[in-house]
Amino acid sequence: MADVFWLLIICFVYVSVTFNIGIECSDTLSPYQVFKNGQTLVSANQRFEMGFFNVSSTNDHNHGMWYLGIWYREIKPLTVVWVGNRMKPLRGFGMRLVLNSVGDLLLRDDVRTVIWLCRVVQPASRPELVLLDSGNLVIKDGDNLSDGGCFWQSFAFPSDTLLPGMKLGWDLKANLQHVMTSWRSSEDPSYGEFLFSLESPQSPQLLLEKNEVPQSRWGPWDGQRFSGTDAIKDNPVFKPVFQFSSDDVYFTFEMLDDSILLRLVVNPIGIIQFLKWKNNTQAWVPMVTVNKDICDRYRSCGPYGICYADDDPGCRCLQGFVANSPNDWCGMDCGDGCRRNYALNCSSGDGFVKYKRQKLPDNFTVWRNLSPRDCEDNCLKECSCMAYTNINIYGNGSQCVVWLADLLDIRYSIQSADELYIRMAHGELEYIAYAKRKKEVTIIAIILLSVILAMAFWCVVNWYIFHFKEAKRKAQLKNMFYIEPVGGEEDDQEVQLFNISAISAATNNFSQANKIGHGGFGSVYQGRLPDGQNIAVKRLSQNSYQGLQEFKNEVTLIAQLQHRNLVKLLGCCIQGEERMLVYEYMPNKSLDQFIFDEARKILLPWEKRFGILKGVAKGLNYLHYESILRIIHRDLKASNVLLDDEMNPKISDFGLARIFENEREETTRRVIGTHGYMSPEYVMDGHYSIKSDVYSFGVLAIEIISGQKNWGFHHPDHELNLLGHAWTLWNEGRALELIDPVLEESSNETKVSRCIQVGLLCVQHRAEERPIMSEVASMLQDECRILVEPGEPGFFGGRSFRWTGPASWDCNNQSVNDLTVTTLTAYFNTDKCVKVKWAPSTGILPDLQCHGMGQLVWRRVVVA
Repeated sequence: MADVFWLLIICFVYVSVTFNIGIECSDTLSPYQVFKNGQTLVSANQRFEMGFFNVSSTNDHNHGMWYLGIWYREIKPLTVVWVGNRMKPLRGFGMRLVLNSVGDLLLRDDVRTVIWLCRVVQPASRPELVLLDSGNLVIKDGDNLSDGGCFWQSFAFPSDTLLPGMKLGWDLKANLQHVMTSWRSSEDPSYGEFLFSLESPQSPQLLLEKNEVPQSRWGPWDGQRFSGTDAIKDNPVFKPVFQFSSDDVYFTFEMLDDSILLRLVVNPIGIIQFLKWKNNTQAWVPMVTVNKDICDRYRSCGPYGICYADDDPGCRCLQGFVANSPNDWCGMDCGDGCRRNYALNCSSGDGFVKYKRQKLPDNFTVWRNLSPRDCEDNCLKECSCMAYTNINIYGNGSQCVVWLADLLDIRYSIQSADELYIRMAHGELEYIAYAKRKKEVTIIAIILLSVILAMAFWCVVNWYIFHFKEAKRKAQLKNMFYIEPVGGEEDDQEVQLFNISAISAATNNFSQANKIGHGGFGSVYQGRLPDGQNIAVKRLSQNSYQGLQEFKNEVTLIAQLQHRNLVKLLGCCIQGEERMLVYEYMPNKSLDQFIFDEARKILLPWEKRFGILKGVAKGLNYLHYESILRIIHRDLKASNVLLDDEMNPKISDFGLARIFENEREETTRRVIGTHGYMSPEYVMDGHYSIKSDVYSFGVLAIEIISGQKNWGFHHPDHELNLLGHAWTLWNEGRALELIDPVLEESSNETKVSRCIQVGLLCVQHRAEERPIMSEVASMLQDECRILVEPGEPGFFGGRSFRWTGPASWDCNNQSVNDLTVTTLTAYFNTDKCVKVKWAPSTGILPDLQCHGMGQLVWRRVVVA
């Protein structure tokens, strides 16, 4: 007996623990497990909670009215989304929710009230009541937890709230309609006055009723939306869905972001809103209001009246109709609607007029399986058919939709409206056609008049431009390039201005066949003037690093320079965005096309090269000392030395040249020149003087002798550049090894060695140790003059410069014109050796070494 007693005690404890403890925070209720007031079921995602609630404003919950409901678990105050016993509240405090062994679900209270929520027809083998993550409370068969095992669900009986996935419409198999009904008040969840539903499956449209009287209507469904519902449309938060099948017809919505809480609510005063929960304000805020304006009020404008939400007054008659009661319309009472201007005559020429952007009227009928053409024909034959359209109302293709009575509840809508074909009498059709023709004629006349006036205006403007502004522009250009007399000369000098049409004709419209060169400045074309003179046209590109200042600088400087070793400027052309310089034509083009070309360098034997060296030296000496203006060229290089038909050199490209008035150095923060030709003090500190040109001449001399480029020179035995290689050979007594192999037979070893020595003297690192150009010209001319030994050249380091300290890089635009640097500044810091900032796209660092000079820091590099 003792064993039996203890066994009964253990069973009692087990049953108590199983059925009365642990329901809190579970999502499942098993058969005969007692669910009492104060206990809740919580969905697995912790979002929804089910239990008993009391909405009474009194504090005596023991004697209030209690309801079984589902609400958001973490949101305060309580937000109820479903109520199970809206019209039968429970009394007292001892209410119970019971699921029996066959799947029946019922409620009980202290006064023996019994409410059956679900009575199954076919018993379940192992029923369970589960609160799903969607907020749906379902009864499932535990042996079959798929959707097919659901006997009952709360989603089938909405209250005032539609959650994502909850259906508003018809279950055709169960002959059950899912509707939303407002609460009677905020404290009374019983049925209120407003009902929101999807009208019959044959005419699927949304309808809001108050005590069975239509208040608002949206529809029918047109394949994408309910006609006239500007509010219910695709957006980043949710997507409206309409489903039509043999089993059910319903409207719902799907969330595009599950982290957002959104619900559709019909409140006690009949406002339909999508409410969104905002965590920062801890409140529900309206995201979309469905019935938001006066045009959402049912038949606000009466038969054949159109409601315009943004207009005052809001109602107008359709075209071809007039108000039934004009005085009432003036008083904002438009309920009587409109009547036709011409009466219909079914047998005498009625037709249809298309109206765009219309919310489709109420009381429509669907004629299935008719093509758009058949739809029109059948509607025309049916005398009671007032309008038709073709829309994808069932989601299976276009259907013929017709209206067999007066057209009610129309509104103008831009975003969610459709085309509507309205029946009109023959007289109205003729009037519309006449008005259309008249409008077309008026539009054509206005267009023709506008074209004539525009053409006249264009002619006047062009006449003004070509006869007045052109003359003014030429005068301004001449004034811009007027050169003041220098040295007491009385004759004014002016730069000849060429017309762009003359330059274009001379160069065959700048054809590729006439193109003879290209650089960072733009392109060079060969041309011939009408008088037979050959010219070279330098056409600056719009993105050239040489701007208007460089262009003007070259024009004004070279116009006053007259020397046989300087190229002659014939004139210029400025028109619109075009800037061009016109030079005398050099048939042999530039020096670099000979000395750096393996096939053509043989055409320049030693005597020609030596003559070119002397000519360039004389040209630079003229610029520095013999001309009226003392000029530093600043961009001397092989490509800027042109050759005439007798291979005489002529220095060109004075865009970067500067006038100087004393022997002192000038300083600039805008370093401009070409890699390999710029002197160390110019590159590093922005200091330039006549010694800068001397350095460039020395580089050019070594290049002419060797036939190699200083910039990019490679040698298999070392990493030195061309200057370093030449200086090493000179110190080792092997200077003649530098000579271009094609010159071995024609060269004079004494002259070659002397020219190498002169070149090395010109490229010495310290500017004060370099000779001036008059001395350079004398050294080349006077073979008996004794020359000093050259010192270490500047920038003679190798191709790969190694630095273990921090490096800073800045990569900008590049030019095909021998990698011309347009802006670069530098300074020394004696604390460390070298720090380099250089454009990495060139692949080559500057030829720099320390030699106790201190740290070189590059401030800015812009490669054009």
